[in-house]
Amino acid sequence: MIRIGKSTDIHQLAPGNSIVIGGVTIPSTVKSVGHSDADCLLHTVAECLIGALSLGDLGKLFPDDDPQYKGIDSQKLVKEVMYLVKNKGYRVLNIDSTVFLEQPKLQSYVKEMRQIIAELLDIDMNYVSVKATTSEKVGIVGREEAIVAESTVLVTDD
Repeated sequence: MIRIGKSTDIHQLAPGNSIVIGGVTIPSTVKSVGHSDADCLLHTVAECLIGALSLGDLGKLFPDDDPQYKGIDSQKLVKEVMYLVKNKGYRVLNIDSTVFLEQPKLQSYVKEMRQIIAELLDIDMNYVSVKATTSEKVGIVGREEAIVAESTVLVTDD
């Protein structure tokens, strides 16, 4: 059995000195706002896995009104989701992600993001794609009000 999961996440940006994306802390004039560490990319990674197995969504498994998740490292959330994936007899085949953000530029951090995601998903980095793009100054991303991430994952039970 092969299953596909897809997720999109958006976080408001606020003034800051760093932003966490894909497990990487990046110097920045903005930070992502959220209940956890607000890692928009890892949230989509976790949620597309949850979706592939029809387990609900990130908020169902990790409610934002639960104090135990306040400020939590999103890598821990992905690890917990991977425990569920493996427990159900599935493994990840590949994942494709895109981050939409005007600033900071992410290209020099993409390889490290891919490495972290590969380790979290227990797959080779060659099966992890992370792309970064801007919205050409259009919309909430273009006005630097928000960061958006999308991920699609393929899992199998063989």
